[in-house]
Amino acid sequence: MDKKAVILAGIVVGLVGAGLAWLGNPPNMGLCVVCFTRDTAGALGLHRVATVQYLRPEIMGFLLGSCLAAASRREWRARGGSSPVLRFFLGMAVAIGALIFLGCPLRMVLRLAGGDLTALYGFAGFAAGVYVGVLYLRAGYSLGRSQPQPRVNRYLAPLFALALLLLLVTRPSFVFFSAKGPGSLHVAVPVGLVAGMVVGAAAQRTRLCMMGGIRDAILLRDFHLLSGFAALFVAALVANAALGRFHLGLANQPVAHADGLFNFLGMAGAGLGSVLLGGCPLRQFVLAGEGDQDALAAVLGFLLGAAVAHNFGLAASPAGVPPAGKVAALVVLVFLAVVAWSARERNG
Repeated sequence: MDKKAVILAGIVVGLVGAGLAWLGNPPNMGLCVVCFTRDTAGALGLHRVATVQYLRPEIMGFLLGSCLAAASRREWRARGGSSPVLRFFLGMAVAIGALIFLGCPLRMVLRLAGGDLTALYGFAGFAAGVYVGVLYLRAGYSLGRSQPQPRVNRYLAPLFALALLLLLVTRPSFVFFSAKGPGSLHVAVPVGLVAGMVVGAAAQRTRLCMMGGIRDAILLRDFHLLSGFAALFVAALVANAALGRFHLGLANQPVAHADGLFNFLGMAGAGLGSVLLGGCPLRQFVLAGEGDQDALAAVLGFLLGAAVAHNFGLAASPAGVPPAGKVAALVVLVFLAVVAWSARERNG
């Protein structure tokens, strides 16, 4: 992929992320794949934390935008069969780790661009997790080959997105919407949907992925994907400064906590899990939109993992990481290490 296209995509996503926060999404959370999946899980009643319940149109846009971009290039093809059930549980693990940090890799960069220095702990942890994952890749880690699937499977992700959009527009009584807290902060539905579609299409065209950027830099000394996230950071930083939304420091950052150790460990789990899945949370949504059933399994894992994190008191809050969340961060790392070690192809 042309490096200029990747940089342009990073600039677009950075501006969209900063712009959505300015227009009404939570501060430093204009875009967050895992947080928005968590809010969606709450809206569907999969958890009952009243402050984080909203059907986020951005994640519907990720699926629809990537689907349309793939279709325009004849890349909308059903494929799968690479350990989908295991990928579901890996998706759960990534979501739990991310919610201990309070953000996916995309939000991690947007938090840094807003001046949130606590995200540096998360960045270090994510990079460390990816590095460990690369070691497992070198040792032969594999979940098997993906194979072509019946054509009907490629419709599942966009239909899922359209079903969620219908629920958002009609607002039936069995869907929950936050009256206060982060879930109550959101942009207008058309704005969020179009923004998500732009991000989904841009990420599909350029293979934009934070995990992939760090992995390629370590494995291949190839920095073109990482340059996209550098551009994303700079674009969001400039936009935040221009909008008066840059606040440098460790304390009192929005929807964040200052526990450096568990910011590190939570994102270490998200980084390692992303390597084992073959892409960060945004990349999994994009692949699902393209017709990849294994990625769709991971997306559903994010949904249930987010629900588990809140139902069982694992997710962090601005007050810090609860005791159960600290245990969960370690359990996630152990689970991922066991999977990575067990899935090495030692005998061909």
